Amino acid sequence: MSVLDYRDDGRTVAMTRAYTIPTHRGHGYAAMVVAGAVSEVEAEGDRRIDPVCWYVAEWFQGHPDKQHLLRAR
Repeated sequence: MSVLDYRDDGRTVAMTRAYTIPTHRGHGYAAMVVAGAVSEVEAEGDRRIDPVCWYVAEWFQGHPDKQHLLRAR
């Protein structure tokens, strides 16, 4: 129902697009996918996240406890 596109160069995971099939929007599926991906990057501990997608950037605004995972600009 939702997908998260990303690019991983070994140092940074650029989350480029979160997409939910229109008929399934509004149920939090994209948030679950993003949260899972963020948790995976955090568990591995060796990369930072670049929230290229507007949805991913807004997700991080709502989760200040995960700000430490963001790539420094």
